[in-house]
Amino acid sequence: MASVSIPVNTSALLLDIEGTTTPITFVKDILFPYIKEHLEDHLSAHWEEDECKQDVHLLKKQLEEDMRQNRACLVHSVDQTVHTDEEKAIREVVDNVLWQMASDRKSTALKQLQGHMWRAAYTSGRIKGQVYEDVIPAIRRWRARGLKVYIYSSGSVEAQKLLFEYSIEGDVLDLFDGHFDTNIGTKVDSKSYKNIAERIGCGADEITFLTDVTREAKAAEEAGVNVVLVVRPGNMELTNEDQDHYNLITSFSQLEVLG
Repeated sequence: MASVSIPVNTSALLLDIEGTTTPITFVKDILFPYIKEHLEDHLSAHWEEDECKQDVHLLKKQLEEDMRQNRACLVHSVDQTVHTDEEKAIREVVDNVLWQMASDRKSTALKQLQGHMWRAAYTSGRIKGQVYEDVIPAIRRWRARGLKVYIYSSGSVEAQKLLFEYSIEGDVLDLFDGHFDTNIGTKVDSKSYKNIAERIGCGADEITFLTDVTREAKAAEEAGVNVVLVVRPGNMELTNEDQDHYNLITSFSQLEVLG
C-alpha cells in the first residue's frame, strides 16, 4: 500500500485506539474478559467506597435515560440504597454491565466503571497495554515536525491513559497532547469532531483523524475533518466504495508529513 500525505494545513492528529494504535484482539481477548471475570468481586470489595457508588449511580442514571428514550434495556433497575439487599443489588449491577457489554454499548457509565477496574489491573502488572510497533516511532516523528497528537476513543480517558502509561513500550503518555472520550460526544456524531476542534483550538480542517471504522470516518468527514482509514489484521473489511473513497494505510509509517 502506498504512502499517504496528510494535508499541509494539518496541525493535529487525532487517533482512535482499537484497531488503529492497538490490536482489536487486545480489547476483545484481554480487557473485556478481565471485566467479566472480576466484575462481581470488584463490586463486592468496593461497594461502600465513594468511587464505586458514583459508578453505580451513573449506571442507574443511564438505565433511567434508556427507559425514557424507549431504548432496549434490562427490565430491573440498578439500585444502591440502604434499603436494598447488597448481594441482590450487586447482582443487578453485574447483569446490567454484562448486558451492556454484550450489546456493545458505548455508554459513559459503562466505560467509567471499566476504566476503574482496568486501573487496578494495569497498576498491579496483570495487564500491559498493547500498541502496534509502528505507532510510537511515528508519533515521535510527527511531534518532531511540530504536530500535536490526541486520542479519541469510546473507552474512558482514564482507560486510554492507563493503556499508554502501562504499555509494552513503557510509559509513553507524554507523547499525547490530550484525550477525548464519549463525554465530548459519540464517535459516529459529526458534532463530536467539531467539539474536539473547538477544544483543541483549531479548525476542523486542520485535524487529520486516523480510524479503522467507516462510520466514524464519515462522521468526522461531515465535520470537515480529514480522514485516513487504518487497515489492520482483524479489522472490519472495507467495501470497494470505501477503499476508493478514503486514503488507506496499513502502518503509521506510511503517513507522510509535508512541508
